[in-house]
Amino acid sequence: MTTNRRLCLVLGDQLSFDLASLQDLDTARDTVLLVEVMEEATHVPHHPQKIVLVFSAMRHFAEALRQRGVRVQYVTLDDPQNTGSVPGELRRWHALLTPEELHLTECGDWRLEQSIHECGLPMQWHVDTRFLCTRAEFSAWADGKKQLRMEFFYREMRRKQRLLLNGDGSPVGGAWNFDADNRKALPKGVKAPHPARFSADSITREVLALVRDRFASHYGSLESFDYPVTHADAQALWEHFLDFGLAGFGDYQDAMSSDEPFLFHARISAALNIGLLDVRQLCSDVESAYWSGRIALNAAEGFIRQLIGWREYVRGVYWLKMPDYANGNAFGNSRPLPEFYWTGKTQMNCMRQAIGQSLEHAYAHHIQRLMVTGNFALLAGIAPSQICEWYLAIYMDAFDWVELPNTLGMVMHADGGYLGSKPYCASGQYIKRMSDYCRGCAYKVTESTTDDACPFNALYWHFLMRHGDLLRGNQRMGMLYKNLDRMPDAKQDALWQRGQALLARLDDGESL
Repeated sequence: MTTNRRLCLVLGDQLSFDLASLQDLDTARDTVLLVEVMEEATHVPHHPQKIVLVFSAMRHFAEALRQRGVRVQYVTLDDPQNTGSVPGELRRWHALLTPEELHLTECGDWRLEQSIHECGLPMQWHVDTRFLCTRAEFSAWADGKKQLRMEFFYREMRRKQRLLLNGDGSPVGGAWNFDADNRKALPKGVKAPHPARFSADSITREVLALVRDRFASHYGSLESFDYPVTHADAQALWEHFLDFGLAGFGDYQDAMSSDEPFLFHARISAALNIGLLDVRQLCSDVESAYWSGRIALNAAEGFIRQLIGWREYVRGVYWLKMPDYANGNAFGNSRPLPEFYWTGKTQMNCMRQAIGQSLEHAYAHHIQRLMVTGNFALLAGIAPSQICEWYLAIYMDAFDWVELPNTLGMVMHADGGYLGSKPYCASGQYIKRMSDYCRGCAYKVTESTTDDACPFNALYWHFLMRHGDLLRGNQRMGMLYKNLDRMPDAKQDALWQRGQALLARLDDGESL
C-alpha cells in the first residue's frame, strides 16, 4: 500500500502550478485535494458566472495536474459524500488518506482561513508567493504609521521590482505617478476593441448546467459567459489586451460609455486572482511594451500601478487589519441596500448601465464601481456591510482580500480614512464629464433641486452637510466646504430638502 506523505489542499482561487504548497511534490506519495463546496458558493449569493468560472477552472486545473502525473482527489459539488465545507472536506480526506503532513497556502479570505485553522488538524502553512509583498513585509512597512498611503508603498514596490526605472533608480519620465494622464473621457469616434471571447468546452458546459440547476435563485445571467478557464486561454486574453487594449488604456481607463462594458480594459483581474496568470509576467510584458515603443508611459505606468501598487496595497491592509476592519462604519450608516442594485431597475441611466452590465457579465471597471455604484452607496448612507456583500457577490474578480478594502475603505470611507485620504464622493457632473450616460437619462444632470434633477447632485451636497463634523478638517475636502459655505442659505436648504426627499423614497423601498 502506498504511503500518503502529503495531502495538499488547493483552493479555488489558488490555481497556479507555482503555488507554494505544490512545490517539491512527490507524485508517488503526495495527493492534491480540490473541493467544490456549497458554503463557499453561497456565503454570499455569488453571481452564477463567478461560480462557473471557479468550478470550471478548478476542474481544468485538476486535469492538468493529472496530466503532469500528480495524484488528485477532486470533490464535485454534487458528490453525495460532500460535507459542504472546506474544513469538513479536509477532515474527511485526512481520515481517508491518513497523510503524514497536511499542506496549505495562505487563503484569500480571513473567514475561511480561520475556519481551517479551527478544524483541529495539524497543518503546514505556506506564504502565498504569488503576491509580491508578503503579509509580514507589509506589516513591517506599516509599523508605526498612523495613516497609510498607497503612493509611498507603490514607490517602494517599483524599486523592489525594478520596474520603469532609470539606471540611477529614478522613475522613468521624471515622476512616479501619471494618474493625471489617465482621466480622459472617450471622444466621439474612438472605438474600443472587440473583446476576446472563449467558447465553453465539455467541462465548462457541464459546470454551466450544474450552476443553472443549483443556483437559479442567485442574481446574474449565465448567458454571456465567455471567460477563460485555463492558463492557456487566460494568456490568450492577456495577449489580446497587449495587442489591442493597452495603448488606449492609458488615456481612457477612467472613461465610461453606454452599452460598452469593457472599453480598453484587460478583464484579466479574475484570471489573475484565481491563479491563471502571474503578476510578475504581466508587469514584465507591460514594461517591455513600453521600452519597445508600443505604448505610451501613462499606459505602462497606469497599468503597473494597478498591479503592484493598489492590488498589493489593499491585500496588505486586509491582512493587517482583519477581522476588526470588516466592522468599520465611520459615518454610522444603516440604510439598507436598495433592491435595484440586484435588478438594475432604476431611472438613473448611469446606475442602470453599471448594474445592468454587472448582472450580465459579472464585470464593471474600477470607475463604474467607485464613482457610480459606489458613489451612490456612499452618498445615500448605505450600510457598509450590505454594499460590501453586493460587491463580493456580483463581481467575478471579487475575493474578500481585494473586495473588502476597496469597498469599505475606498468606496465607503468607512475605515475613517485609513486606506484612502478622502471620500471619493462626486455629483452628477463627474459622471457627465467621464461618460455619455447623462444623455440617455430620465433625470437632468444640470438640475439639483427640481423633481427631475439628477439624484447625485442633491445627495452629494446632502452628504457634505450631514458629515461636516467629520470631514471639514480633511485638507483635501477644504475647497468643497468653501464652495458649500458660499452658497446662499436658501440654496443650501433646497439641496437639503431634495436630499431628504430622495433618502425618504429609498427608505420607503422606492427605486429612484
